[in-house]
Amino acid sequence: ILEEINQTDIPIYKTWRLNERHYGGLTGLNKAETAAKYGDEKVKIWRRSFDVPPPPMEKDHPYYDVIVKDKRYAKEPSPQEFPMFESLKLTIERTLPYWNSVIIPQLKEGKRILIAAHGNSLRGIVKHLDDIPDDNIVNLNLPTGIPFVYELDENLKPVVSM
Repeated sequence: ILEEINQTDIPIYKTWRLNERHYGGLTGLNKAETAAKYGDEKVKIWRRSFDVPPPPMEKDHPYYDVIVKDKRYAKEPSPQEFPMFESLKLTIERTLPYWNSVIIPQLKEGKRILIAAHGNSLRGIVKHLDDIPDDNIVNLNLPTGIPFVYELDENLKPVVSM
């Protein structure tokens, strides 16, 4: 994006806090495999509920070492913070500290911020900004690759919502 707009000097911040939701023990399974293993109803609950997480990723999971020992996570998260599963609620609880500690201070300095993140971490920021109830946020569709812009007032509240 920065190359396309000839702005390669703009700093890039990377953080695990904007990663996609951790689907735990479901990692590596497609929807059909997951439904065959756990049942359609259980899968629907995991995908569409706000606070019901999938089963955890156990240490013997085929992707456990690949994820947990990834060099990108050498500094953070700490072993205690590293999620082994996440509901949407837990994903939001992971995302909002970054919003509050890194993004808000830059907005207060008058900077414009471009956030490139995953659907569920973005869903958490949108929920926070637009004060969307828990039951409604699971139905919010954020199309991949389609930018959206928030203009915030002096209290960092949206002037115009999505």
